[in-house]
Amino acid sequence: MNRQMTKSKQNFKQSTFRLLLAVATLMLAPAAWAQQADVTLNWKDADIRTVVEAVSEVTGKNFILDPRVTGKVTLLSSSTMSPDAFYAAFLSILQVHGYVAVPSGDLIKILPDATARQFAGPIGILGAAGPDDIATQVVQVHNVAATELVPILRPLIPQYGHLVAHSGSNMLIISDRAANIARIVSIIRRIDMASDSEIEVVPLQNASATEIVRIITALTQTQRSGSAPGSTSLVADARTNSVLIGGDKSDRLRLRTLIAHLDTPLEAGGNTRVRYLRYADAEELAAKLQTHFSNRATAAGQQTSGGASADSVTVWADNQTNAIVVHAPTKMMRSLMLIVDKLDIRRAQVLVEAIIVEVTVDKTSELGVSWAIGGKGDDAPIAITNFPDFGPGVVQLAAAAGGDIIDPTGLIGEGLTLGVGRISDSGVSFAAILRALQGDADTNIISTPSIVTTDNEEATLTVGQEVPFVTGSFSNTGSVGGAVNPFQTINREQIGVKLTITPQINETNSLVLSISQEISSIAQSAAGAVDLITNQRTIETTVIVDDGQILVLGGLLEDALRESDQRVPILGSIPLIGALFRVRKTDKIKTNLMIFIRATILRDSTQTALETNAKYNLIRDFQRAQQDRGVQLMPNQQRPMLPPLEETNNADSSAAVEE
Repeated sequence: MNRQMTKSKQNFKQSTFRLLLAVATLMLAPAAWAQQADVTLNWKDADIRTVVEAVSEVTGKNFILDPRVTGKVTLLSSSTMSPDAFYAAFLSILQVHGYVAVPSGDLIKILPDATARQFAGPIGILGAAGPDDIATQVVQVHNVAATELVPILRPLIPQYGHLVAHSGSNMLIISDRAANIARIVSIIRRIDMASDSEIEVVPLQNASATEIVRIITALTQTQRSGSAPGSTSLVADARTNSVLIGGDKSDRLRLRTLIAHLDTPLEAGGNTRVRYLRYADAEELAAKLQTHFSNRATAAGQQTSGGASADSVTVWADNQTNAIVVHAPTKMMRSLMLIVDKLDIRRAQVLVEAIIVEVTVDKTSELGVSWAIGGKGDDAPIAITNFPDFGPGVVQLAAAAGGDIIDPTGLIGEGLTLGVGRISDSGVSFAAILRALQGDADTNIISTPSIVTTDNEEATLTVGQEVPFVTGSFSNTGSVGGAVNPFQTINREQIGVKLTITPQINETNSLVLSISQEISSIAQSAAGAVDLITNQRTIETTVIVDDGQILVLGGLLEDALRESDQRVPILGSIPLIGALFRVRKTDKIKTNLMIFIRATILRDSTQTALETNAKYNLIRDFQRAQQDRGVQLMPNQQRPMLPPLEETNNADSSAAVEE
């Protein structure tokens, strides 16, 4: 213990010696200090009084130390300092140790900071020697009550400082170190800003001023917490339909923005609105909307929000302008217009092309002999061969054998007809007809009807003729002169190609097609038929096909073979000679009928124009190919032909510009 105290005393003596040496050096060499203003000092556990002496020598200031000023000082500096900086560092040392330097004339008193405010100091921070110097500042407050600032600023003043308000002059008196005073003054200036409370008049164009004030007042009162007073005021002027706003500029700006948002016109004319439709049918859409909201009113059975019932919605259509007129509350109006926006859109179109291919092969072969033998008189034997499939001539031959006069044209049939015979008044008469026929008929029909329709709309294409069919005949015998008035009833039927289709476009670019395809034609008259015979082929189906793909709908594959062999018993079976007593006929008909369908979606005007141009140019190219063929009806004249598509478009554009 004694050793430690002895060692501490030795260290203190060494430090004191070094400090005295430095002071002596400064005192003995004043010229050197004048020449070298900057100093570098490092103190460690130096006595504060010794430090004051050194500062006095460096700065030339006179100090008076309070007896309570004691302590050890440590100052570490790695760079040189000017005398002013050295003095500022000294003031910081005093602040750290709880002392303050108070100027008093040419003297500077070093006192404990607890009593510093009781001594005279510089008025204003500009008179302070440094940021740690004690000063007194008087701050004039212009816009805020000075007494209201004291509780706000009091926590920022240290215990040795002083803050007081003078309500008469609305001033604040602050006593503290210069740096803290500067901070407090900066805070006061930010708070003490001129109030921009003014009265603004906001005229309304669409809304009611009284209603706007009621809504905003209810809103601000709801948002206001506790009993905090409001910073703005709203008053409605019913005469000018204006809102008067008072308060701060930021609050007025917020309220003015809210009023501008509320002061908007109702949905195009209050509760009644006229909506022009672009693509939908006004009459059809109006009926659907009226039914929809009427059903809602029936199902709800009560009034909706806003005090208006759903059955108060009225929708009617104006066909001349293709518009709907709607009368409904605001909420219902918005819902109704959303429905119209979804329905009144441009629907895609569908180009449907049907490909009908029919290939028919008809082969016929016929060979036979028909004859008759007879004589004069009642006892003359008569032999007649009569085959139903052989054709006309047998009965006439029999009549010829009997000596009757006949028309020879009835004996001539199709194919090769050879006749031989002898007809006389006495003896035996005979006649024979040999007919041979072979026929080949090939039919190749390709029909490509096409039609364009809107999505989910039925379309029908009919190409053909109206053929008259006799449905009845009557005759009346008049009472005067026995006159006869015959007449017939005729019904006309469509014969040709008929295509009926309803497309439905799905989200995956596929189509559901409801198709009814009918192909009818006039057939050759059959034996025993009293009128024309028609061939009819019909397909009714629903298929799914992708955009631009070809799908087979169906077809008919028919192979018919009919063989007929008519002969005289026993005689027709005799080799070689039996050919004179029989008739052979063979009919072979092979029919291939296929129907294909291709659907192309036309979603916009570009795709529609491309398909139209392709069809237009196809017809025009065909006309150009046929232009130099055929008979020239007039010299130096050409056949009529479609104009180029570019000229047609330019003509339409020019007409639109002229209009």
